Amino acid sequence: MVDASARGMLTLDELRQKIESGEIETIVAVFTDLYGRFMGKRVTGEFFLQQTAEHGLHACDYLLTVDLPMEPIPGYKFASWELGYGDFHCEPDLKTLRIASWLDKSALVICDLSNDKTHEPISVAPRSILNKQVEEAAKAGYLAQGASELEYFIFDETYKSARSKSYNNLNYFGDYVEDYHILQGTREEVLNAAVRRHLMNSGIPVEFTKGEWGPGQHELNIRYADALTIADHHSIYKQCFKEVADQLNLSVSFMAKPDDRYAGSGSHIHLSLWDTEGKTNIFDGEQPLGPIQCSDTFRWFLGGWIAHTRELMPFYAPTINSYKRYQSGSWAPTSLAWSFDNRTAGFRAVGHGKSLRIESRIPGADVNPYLAYAAALASGLDGIRNKIEPPPIFQGDVYAAKDLPQVPRTLQEAIYAMERSAFAREAFGEDVIEHYLHFYKTEQAAYDKAVTTWERARYFEQI
Repeated sequence: MVDASARGMLTLDELRQKIESGEIETIVAVFTDLYGRFMGKRVTGEFFLQQTAEHGLHACDYLLTVDLPMEPIPGYKFASWELGYGDFHCEPDLKTLRIASWLDKSALVICDLSNDKTHEPISVAPRSILNKQVEEAAKAGYLAQGASELEYFIFDETYKSARSKSYNNLNYFGDYVEDYHILQGTREEVLNAAVRRHLMNSGIPVEFTKGEWGPGQHELNIRYADALTIADHHSIYKQCFKEVADQLNLSVSFMAKPDDRYAGSGSHIHLSLWDTEGKTNIFDGEQPLGPIQCSDTFRWFLGGWIAHTRELMPFYAPTINSYKRYQSGSWAPTSLAWSFDNRTAGFRAVGHGKSLRIESRIPGADVNPYLAYAAALASGLDGIRNKIEPPPIFQGDVYAAKDLPQVPRTLQEAIYAMERSAFAREAFGEDVIEHYLHFYKTEQAAYDKAVTTWERARYFEQI
């Protein structure tokens, strides 16, 4: 749960005091689009106190139907030219109100989206989708707690210089693989230390940073929290990283696979179920399952999560690039197997007793965290309801196994599985699944007509 006393978190009275003293002038009111990018408005402190805190603000509903270049895409039922692209209501969740210490005299608040007329939640909004699954868990007596291990590459380029090079031949901040490497990590402290400090001063508790398996590749871990809070933290973390890098004339990328020579960047997600007060880990138990002791709840949640992965794969791997990460020997999973403390498996049982949890290594750093946690929760809860058994524990090198079910290897394959999933429509609603299928198909169609650097290098002369 969010600790209201955490460094950087603000009550409305504390915000008022900081506005009156001149410490804060601007409140950045945000929500994520389908890609997981923050959208929103900057609100003056005085107007936020007088109007926005209680009555919210408005934004154009086309923001949940655009592609990455912000083109309105036809074919959505939610919003279109025919419907006039109206407004939805952005309701500040004041539990998320915090100092944004990396921005000058600014605070930040995350908003929930609702229908401007009926005041019902916007069903296709990412935070609404996760909220629904959190509520389902609560009805069953569970509090879901989670954490994201989010990886990234740092470049000795500005975003502008990277763009001018068409993102080719970029200079990595590091010169060699730096997994756990302290010397290279020291060189990168100019960015990583700044982000650790800003996150801690903005109500997001950081545990550590460490080098990863690529030049300039690093990971920063934040402390576990309830599922909605950790998705909020994940989104703020990415925004903070990009903006601090920008201020330092550097750039950071959360692409799943920015370079085929190196391991991709993951966003391994951890989940466990607790009682509603957050005191008892319900995954803990005395039932033997391979080398671990767990509860039936753990076993069935794991079974459901694995069983529904393929049909919900776009929620874990949303882009064309996501699927380039799934390569043998790359530290990214290729099979739907589970193991204990084995990094070749798509799912790991980690910890013991109160710390027992499930880690999925399938999502990449490009994931929208609200959708990933919603998919995991919906799958696990279905596993508990229907007592879905997990496959036998796998021991050894999962990459070398021949007969295990595979993760989808393309977005097209993942779309196909989601489109035919009765479970997806039951868990999330017909309108949500149709909206996101259109979204993913739009991404696929954009790629299908693109001519790539790889094609030119391979065919320009030789064909």
